[in-house]
Amino acid sequence: MPKLKIGELPDDKPVKVSTELPAAVHRDLTAYAEALTRQGGQVVDPTKLIAAMLARFMATDRGFSKLKREGHVPSAGEGQ
Repeated sequence: MPKLKIGELPDDKPVKVSTELPAAVHRDLTAYAEALTRQGGQVVDPTKLIAAMLARFMATDRGFSKLKREGHVPSAGEGQ
């Protein structure tokens, strides 16, 4: 089985966000959680993956990283 990009989820204080997902995205999210469970043995709640996936996406987005370096977006913790 190929190694998945999302590993063990950190235990962090959450901020409540409510959103709607397209059904296909929800199905894939559930399938991803099931794959993680099979790969690592840790039962994963699909909703807990959303933050990890968003963080990974933003961390690997070169354009966003450049804007952050240039000071065009607030750093983590600013603007709250």
